[in-house]
Amino acid sequence: MADHKGCRMRTEGAGGRGLALACVLAVLPLAAAALLLWQGVGSAPASGASAAREGASAGSGDGMTGWRLLLALAVIITAARAAGALFSRFLGQPRVIGEMVAGIVLGPSVLGLLTPGLYRTLFPGPLLPHIEAVSQIGLALFMFLVGLEFGAARHEGQGRTGMAVGFVGVALPCALGIGLGCAMYRTLAPHGVEFVPFALFIGVAMSVTAFPVLARLLMERGLLQSRAGSLAVLGAAVADLVCWLLLALVVTLLRSSSPLGVVRTLALTALFLAGMLLLVRPLLRKVLGRPERWLPDGGLLALVLVGVLLSAVATERIGVHLIFGAFLFGAVCPAGVPALDAVQDRMQEFTTSVLLPPFFAYVGLKTDLGLLADDAGLWLWAGATLFVAVAGKIVGCAAAAALMGVGRADALRVGTLMNCRGLTELVILTIGRELGVLSPSLFTVLVLVALAATVMTAPLLDVLDRRTADAALLSIHH
Repeated sequence: MADHKGCRMRTEGAGGRGLALACVLAVLPLAAAALLLWQGVGSAPASGASAAREGASAGSGDGMTGWRLLLALAVIITAARAAGALFSRFLGQPRVIGEMVAGIVLGPSVLGLLTPGLYRTLFPGPLLPHIEAVSQIGLALFMFLVGLEFGAARHEGQGRTGMAVGFVGVALPCALGIGLGCAMYRTLAPHGVEFVPFALFIGVAMSVTAFPVLARLLMERGLLQSRAGSLAVLGAAVADLVCWLLLALVVTLLRSSSPLGVVRTLALTALFLAGMLLLVRPLLRKVLGRPERWLPDGGLLALVLVGVLLSAVATERIGVHLIFGAFLFGAVCPAGVPALDAVQDRMQEFTTSVLLPPFFAYVGLKTDLGLLADDAGLWLWAGATLFVAVAGKIVGCAAAAALMGVGRADALRVGTLMNCRGLTELVILTIGRELGVLSPSLFTVLVLVALAATVMTAPLLDVLDRRTADAALLSIHH
């Protein structure tokens, strides 16, 4: 008993020292990033940098919108399902990777290059705003589902370690990303974009972990209940929350024309958050506790949909993006309610199979690999960005886990899992494209980086598993 007590005291002591070191590891790179931001406030992008503008014309479509939109959606959904099945069955990748690739294939980079006539027939310029509208609805519902998963991501006994992994997993890549943004600003930033929001946005883009894609990957590999899996899920939840808050700050800086406007947006956001936590959450707990009393006709699905849409409208009108309201509504929903779990199951399949593929297609329609074809410098920037993104995530998260007493193999698994970016990264990049903080060429570079970083997650896990198995066999022989 004394030995167990002494072992527990040593473990707790090591955990305390590890937490302190992890805090230092999180603070130092952010301090360096703050210095970079302070020094670069007065600089400006090169006058030759192009702004993010689209040449597609908008219009009603003269009666063609209805059937062409339905045809385009049918093609998009079919391509996404086929590519998802192909990548899952034959390449060992999550289905969402294939769906992301399908979106790029349907865009100007592949379909538009090989069969421009078919491409213009399927996706004429006036149709793009309608595809975007469908994608925005799917995005709002998807972010609600992510919020539900975030609210349910609680793992006993992993709290401090998971938080350390999450915070360091944002701090280090964000600081490296801000440094990368400093180097990019003069040549790649769109004209008129201020230095601070541009550099902060690049930092946020380097810091994202795809929480839902990660959870799906862990479920497919049977790792969700493992120590590395539970730490990665909790760390990803913390990291994504921090990234959403930072992104809200970036959006506020870009949309507000004065410091007073920034303060107003932040104050309204804080008021909205307080209302969701203090009013909406208790009300949802009361209604969902006895849905047959408050919703006798089974209107729970309608209630949830209305809540998601109104929350999205509220944050959009406040001045931050609609995804924050949808995400927050999901996060404040009480966990473990059977009626809500049934609604989640009903929404999950329709959202991921029908409403999300248009979002991937919309991203693909905005991604043009031809912009990189004649510019070797952009490929160099893509390589540097991929290195910063992967190194910052894997090194930062693995180091934080190791400092908290996690074994070397599991720490590396945590870092590798936290490097999974997927759909969440595309959401953030799309917001940057809409706000004009990313030029078309830089948007294409970052989409390729997100795709590459996500694709490498499963192979890296396989390598770690083989090394662990070989080490175990070697120890047995010795």
